[in-house]
Amino acid sequence: MDKNNKDRKPKKQLKNAAVLTGIGLQMGVTIYLFVILGKWLDTNYNDGEKLYIIIMTLLGVAISLYAVLKQVNRIEY
Repeated sequence: MDKNNKDRKPKKQLKNAAVLTGIGLQMGVTIYLFVILGKWLDTNYNDGEKLYIIIMTLLGVAISLYAVLKQVNRIEY
């Protein structure tokens, strides 16, 4: 019985590491896409000023943090 317990722990740790790596990648991609959207909105609707890029970047960070918190809460230790 103890041997099965020892075999499960490294697999669970590896799974958690993979999930955390994916979370970081997802956060980076989300923020990057919102920055690109903000740049596009600024060039097309705001005469080159940086209002939309600031708003979209902050919105991207907020959305990615929300997604990270939801995913971290699902991880089993």
